[in-house]
Amino acid sequence: MAPITTAPVVAQASRSGRQVQLRRLLRGCEIMAFAPDQAHDVGALLGDSNTSDVVDAHLVIVASAQHAVVITSDEQDIQHLSAHLPAPLTVERL
Repeated sequence: MAPITTAPVVAQASRSGRQVQLRRLLRGCEIMAFAPDQAHDVGALLGDSNTSDVVDAHLVIVASAQHAVVITSDEQDIQHLSAHLPAPLTVERL
């Protein structure tokens, strides 16, 4: 199974066309779109967690649906969001 990320995460991380290593890594990943039917779930998670980062909330919603482990440098924020899910995610620090 290929690693999964989301299109908003890619947009947030892609600051320059010179990020060769990032682009190489992404070739081996499945990039999930922000689907319209996820918008309410993302918004509800932001409300429940009293946070505002749509990119992180979308990532958590996608990871939950995929039963995926999240590998991140933003461990505390992802764990905080995850704590508001019916089944918290496994989050590992990058």
